[in-house]
Amino acid sequence: QVQLVESGGGSVQAGGSLRLSCAASGYTFSRLCMGWFRQAPGKERERVAAVYTGGSSTYYADSVKGRFTISRDNAKNTLYLQMNSLKPEDTAMYYCAAGVYGGPGSCNVGTMGRIPSHYYWGQGTQVTVSA
Repeated sequence: QVQLVESGGGSVQAGGSLRLSCAASGYTFSRLCMGWFRQAPGKERERVAAVYTGGSSTYYADSVKGRFTISRDNAKNTLYLQMNSLKPEDTAMYYCAAGVYGGPGSCNVGTMGRIPSHYYWGQGTQVTVSA
């Protein structure tokens, strides 16, 4: 059973930065494909960024390209999301998700998370960006 715990959310002004972390346990981290998702009130969940098991392949939503960077430290079992130049429209609950390599969930970074029940999810961390 994979456990995921997010941290690093908070309130910032537009143009500011935050770094989210997701600590994973319960499985070999290097065999997990990982992603960040977000959901704002009244909106559907959006895949923000994803990274393959070894970090060789990444995905970014068009809305965050050039501003957000996903990374993973397999030695620390931790996933990160560096968010720069934050905008009010980035305000949302941010969730970390993990898929087991070879498991039911796709580890293709472009499609990861399409079937939520095939992945493990954290509890989320709130990001609020004020104008």
